[in-house]
Amino acid sequence: MKKNAATVPAPDVIQVASVSKRFTVRKDSSLKERIVTLGRAGRQHRQDFWGLSDVSLGINAGTTIGLIGHNGSGKSTLLKVLGGIIQPTSGTVHQRGRVAALLELGAGFHPDLTGRENVFLNGAVLGLSREETEAQFAAILEFSGVGAFIDTQVKFYSSGMYVRLAFAIAVHTDPDILLVDEVLAVGDEQFQQKCLDKIKEFQAEGRTIIIVSHALDQISALCDRVVVMDKGKLVYDGIPVTAIERFRELLSQNAIGQERPEQISRALEIRSVTVRDASGAEIAEVRPGQELALEVDVEMVRPIERWAIGFSVDSSLGQIALASNTDLLDIELAPLHSSRTVTICFTTDGLSPGTYSVNVNASGISEPTSHGLMNGAEFEILGEVRSVGPVATSVRIA
Repeated sequence: MKKNAATVPAPDVIQVASVSKRFTVRKDSSLKERIVTLGRAGRQHRQDFWGLSDVSLGINAGTTIGLIGHNGSGKSTLLKVLGGIIQPTSGTVHQRGRVAALLELGAGFHPDLTGRENVFLNGAVLGLSREETEAQFAAILEFSGVGAFIDTQVKFYSSGMYVRLAFAIAVHTDPDILLVDEVLAVGDEQFQQKCLDKIKEFQAEGRTIIIVSHALDQISALCDRVVVMDKGKLVYDGIPVTAIERFRELLSQNAIGQERPEQISRALEIRSVTVRDASGAEIAEVRPGQELALEVDVEMVRPIERWAIGFSVDSSLGQIALASNTDLLDIELAPLHSSRTVTICFTTDGLSPGTYSVNVNASGISEPTSHGLMNGAEFEILGEVRSVGPVATSVRIA
């Protein structure tokens, strides 16, 4: 059967491979102390801090990804690495398309320049020509709400005016990838709603968005997928509801007054996922409404008492068409004392014809450990495409 062009899986616009980032923290606090501790003795006054440790991640075009974690977990560092603001100590990051980053309030603004001048300065930094910035200037001014203050030096702006102008510039540079770090928590309710509406507009246009936020309800509402960071490591990558639950478990384990455990290697790994039909045969082409079984091979690295497993089926555009996990199904898995195979069964009722990819994630409940396999398998639902989107329903013209 000839495949429709729309069934081609969405490509990765960002690929992160084994990225680590080291910072050097100095213990000597004054210039005099630094002079005294020059040379070999100075090494005793420096300490390496790993903001990121062996992080690997693939982000499909058109998806909205949330990054969550406690303060100091590495989420903002990861966002800066993704945006090319800082370079990793080791590992690689590959990007495709124009990136617009909102990482700090007024970052890149010159305090002695006016708002108008900073619009053109920031536009140039983000890759726009002067002509392109002039074409967008009226829209930037309207969105920011700065109004008559546009020709005032930005050092006289309030923090709210700073962020409104910065956000307006970023979203009007026609970015393929938008990076947002806590900016949506700033400003009045009206402006926050305007920002959310713009993000939803970007989602409808198929742009890729990566958001760092402590507002978990916002993350849950906006994101297709959520990554949980802890002490510089990626500890969960999966559907929002489970990611938020894992994050809250980390918070309770690392509560004030408790000593945080040192990072340890993960206890389990997803080795493979295979799509099978009801008879157990491996299958790649599926009839509409057919029952499928995902055969997931889980390798035990070390025993773990309480754990969970989840999956998502993504459309060719990277949208979640179906997702669930053992938490949502109220299923408690037996302790993982040896490697085992888990079978997840579902039907394709309601899914439109097209190509779908399967993601699987297993994570610890009794301890913070996680491993996921993104795009671990693929299947195609046969049939004629008569509507757009992952959900198939009866459509007729009266």
